[in-house]
Parts: sequence; C-alpha cells; structure tokens
Amino acid sequence: MSNFIKKLFGTLAEKPWEKEQAAIDNYHPGKTFNLSKQTSAVIVIFGVSTVLFSLILTGYLYTIPPEQDTKFLFKPNLLWVNTIVLFFVTYFFSKITKDLKKNDTTKIKKNLILVGGLSYLFLFGQIFFWYQLMQDEKFVSTNSYFSSFYIFTAIHGIHLLGGLFFWGKVCSKTLKLEQNEIISQKKSISALSLYWTFLLIVWLIFFLTIYVFNDTVIAWCKALLT
Repeated sequence: MSNFIKKLFGTLAEKPWEKEQAAIDNYHPGKTFNLSKQTSAVIVIFGVSTVLFSLILTGYLYTIPPEQDTKFLFKPNLLWVNTIVLFFVTYFFSKITKDLKKNDTTKIKKNLILVGGLSYLFLFGQIFFWYQLMQDEKFVSTNSYFSSFYIFTAIHGIHLLGGLFFWGKVCSKTLKLEQNEIISQKKSISALSLYWTFLLIVWLIFFLTIYVFNDTVIAWCKALLT
C-alpha cells in the first residue's frame, strides 16, 4: 500500500515540461495500440456495419403501423437452426484460437474447414428460407416486417460472403503451411474470429428483436404510436 502511495504521489510530482522528464516520457517503443492491420480493418468494418444495422432496426421499429396484425408473422424452425449453426461457427473459431496457442496445426486446419462449411450452410439456409417465404407469397412489399427481414438478412449475408472471401484466402495459405509456419497466419485468423463474433452478435440482436420477442416489440411500438 505504501509503495502504491509513493508511486501515486511520485507521478503527481512529475514535471513533464522539464528536459529530464520529457526524455523519460518520450522513451517508448511506439506501440501504444499494438493492433494488426487485419484487426484494425475489422474494427473499422464494425463501426460502419453497426451504424448500418442500427438504421435498419430503427427503421423497422419506427415504421410498424399500429394496425399491423401479428397473423402475418412467421414462426419457422429454420431460423433456429441457422442461429445454432452460427453459434457453432463462433465456437470452432474459439477452438482455433486455443489451438494457435498450442501450435496444433492439424486441429487448426480441420476447424478452419469446418468454419467455412458451416458458414456456407448458414447462407444456404437463409436462401432456402427466402424461397419458403416467397412460396407463401410473403415478399418485401408485403409489410414493414418482411421488408425489414429481407433487407437485414440480405445485408448480413453480404457481410458473411465478404468474410468467406477472406476466409478462403487465409485458409488456402494455412493449409499449405507446416507446423512451425502456422504462426504466420495468427493475426489473420484472430481477425476472422473477431469478425464472425460480430456477425453472431448482430444476428442475435436481430433474431431476438424481430422473431423471438417480436410480439412484445410490436405491442411496445403500438403503445408508442397510439
């Protein structure tokens, strides 16, 4: 405790304008924010995408007419399946992150392939679900609920396709590497893992708002608009 107090008062007593102190303050490796280019790019995408998805969700909540009947809303099981698939993608990415620390090349390569396969399965599930909606004559123009659903899932799918493009590039390099070389892809794999976690969080917010608790959301919106 006494050492902490001494250090605290020592910091308060520093005079950064003096030459000797300035020399100490300026002595650093220049890596205050030690983020890789890949992670920095993902963070920028986070910012832009968060604004975009927030606008879609706000538009949905704002444009629901008070007279909209919940009988138009669907209760499909396929969305639950897709959500579980996306959970597994994130789970296998977390396993890859752990395997990177152990330098377990075999498991990293296997789990990377699983991640890609499950991501494509999610996309095919979404396309099939669109097909089911259209067969039931539920289109973008049906009402504000379905227009928001189509727009959100389309943009989310585009983000996922973008992630799969970079996954393909990382995967093609990683599969060719030996055990002592796999560490060279650590930053790229970590950035991909972060990106998929973001996609899962966005999907869960949408899923809970527009599907699981949709009746509650509609009742709340009706109360605001009436």
